[in-house]
Amino acid sequence: MLLSGAPGAATVAVSISSSLNSFRAQKRYGRGLTIAEFKCKLELVVGSPASCMDLELYTPDDKFVMKLDSDEALLGSYPIDDGCRIHVIDRSGARIGEYEDVSQVEKYEMSATDYDKRPDSVRSFLKRSKVGKFNEEELLKREAEQEQKQAEEKALAEAISVGARCEVRASGQPCKRGTVMYVGLAEFKPGYWIGIKYDEPLGKNDGSVNGKRYFECQPKYGAFVKPQYITVGDFPEEDYGLDDEM
Repeated sequence: MLLSGAPGAATVAVSISSSLNSFRAQKRYGRGLTIAEFKCKLELVVGSPASCMDLELYTPDDKFVMKLDSDEALLGSYPIDDGCRIHVIDRSGARIGEYEDVSQVEKYEMSATDYDKRPDSVRSFLKRSKVGKFNEEELLKREAEQEQKQAEEKALAEAISVGARCEVRASGQPCKRGTVMYVGLAEFKPGYWIGIKYDEPLGKNDGSVNGKRYFECQPKYGAFVKPQYITVGDFPEEDYGLDDEM
C-alpha cells in the first residue's frame, strides 16, 4: 500500500546504504522520479544493477517504514522526508564488499605512443613550454658544462701520481695527510676520484666500495676524494695522537 507523503519541496535529501558495502552516501533526488528511474540513478551509487534491487525505507532514526516496491510509483508518493535512509538490497549474487575492492578493478593502461598524442597531457605541456628534458638548448648547455667539468677533473687527476704524499683539504673538514693509492674513474659515482690511504684512521673504508676493491689499506684508513681537494707535496706523516693512552 502506498502512503502519500506530506507536500513539500520538489526534492528530498536522503542517505543511501547497501547490502553490498559499508558506506553511506548523502544524496538529493527529485520526488517526481518513478521508483524505476530512481533505481537507475542508484546504480551509480551502490553498483548493483537496477533490475536486481529491492528498496527499503527507514526513518531518520533508522526505524523501518516500508518497502519501495512499485516501480511505476513516484518517489514522492511514499512517506519520505529529508534525513530518511533508503537501503538497497542486492539480489544479483554479488559478494559483500565486491564493489569496494579496487584491486579487482581492471586498470586501464595507455601506451606511450597514445600518451604522446594527447594534447592535454603533462608531457604535451612540458613540450610546448620547453621545460626540463624537452628544452633542447638547456640540455645541450648542461651536457657541455658536464663535459667541461669532467675534462677539468681529468686534467687534475692526471697530475697526481699513485704513491705521492698529499694533503686533503675539503670544505668544513680538518686537513688530513696520506698517500695516493688510486687515480681514475670509479663505479660508485661518476667522474675522476683519488683513493687515499690516510696516516691515521680518519677515512671511511678499507680501499673498497660496494664490494669493488680499488686499493689495499686497513679499515677506516681509506677514502675517495675529488682531485680538486688534493694537494701533492712533501708532506711527512703526522702523529695525531690517536693511539695515545688517556
